[in-house]
Amino acid sequence: MAEKVREYMILQVEHESETATVGEAIDHLIKSRHHGFPVVGQGMKLVAFVSAKELLRHADRRGLHLRNIIRPGTYTATPEMPLDDAARVLFRYGLRDLPVVDENGVLVGIIGNLDVVRSHFERATPVKADTLRRLLNERYGFTFSLHRGLVPLHDLRPTQWKVYEDELEGRRYELERGFAEPVLAIQKGESYILVDGHHRALAAREMGLRQLQAFILSCDSPQDFAKVEIGLERIAKEHHLDSLDDIEVDRSGHHPLIEVTTQLIRRFEGEEAPRVSPGGPAPSASGASGGSGSSSAPPPSS
Repeated sequence: MAEKVREYMILQVEHESETATVGEAIDHLIKSRHHGFPVVGQGMKLVAFVSAKELLRHADRRGLHLRNIIRPGTYTATPEMPLDDAARVLFRYGLRDLPVVDENGVLVGIIGNLDVVRSHFERATPVKADTLRRLLNERYGFTFSLHRGLVPLHDLRPTQWKVYEDELEGRRYELERGFAEPVLAIQKGESYILVDGHHRALAAREMGLRQLQAFILSCDSPQDFAKVEIGLERIAKEHHLDSLDDIEVDRSGHHPLIEVTTQLIRRFEGEEAPRVSPGGPAPSASGASGGSGSSSAPPPSS
């Protein structure tokens, strides 16, 4: 079944009234992470979209009302529009965001490029979960069911002992915007073994959230499964991981993905990248091996 815009659109939309002034809109834009705002009239009916460029053109006339500078009309989507169709509109016309309106033209959400990207990530996570489900079944002889739901952060048992501060910032942004990929967890008794999503979980905790969206693998024979210690639990035990509090946050190094990207940029710009022996540790941003890129670091986790 084709995914719909309503499944990925952001419901809490920052917007401006057509009676707002240019100065008010500029001040709002500076405090936000957006490049423009939907403009609404009476009854939250969408009338236009005002961009940062349009506001800059009139920056010396801060008292002017938006209705005097906007061009009425804009590209829109509807909640029931197929997500792929909304993506085509975004990319064909070079848009970052597409306001979503109901049958009466009322603003009910917004869908952006990043939400389309999020949809592809979320399509990939169930594939990871299905692979894990097969592995658990083959290794331990249990069958598992996969469902999507909320997991309490205090019930998560981590399996990764180190995360990176620079990656946490990106995860905080995703969570604030509402397009973070669900984490992947295995339910065991009253707790959940966190398989994928350690940066997201820590970022959520720092933001004061109590639960996260997750793809959850639940054993169809929970009482029998509770008697078995799986490999992920042994990893957690070896590194004394009982809760998110036990994860080390590396505030000096970089996430391995950032390390690799740095090297690619250097090569592209003509700077000779440090040589790394096959199978050796990943180089750090400064070119020295070890540190956050050493082989002792845990595998990257989003």
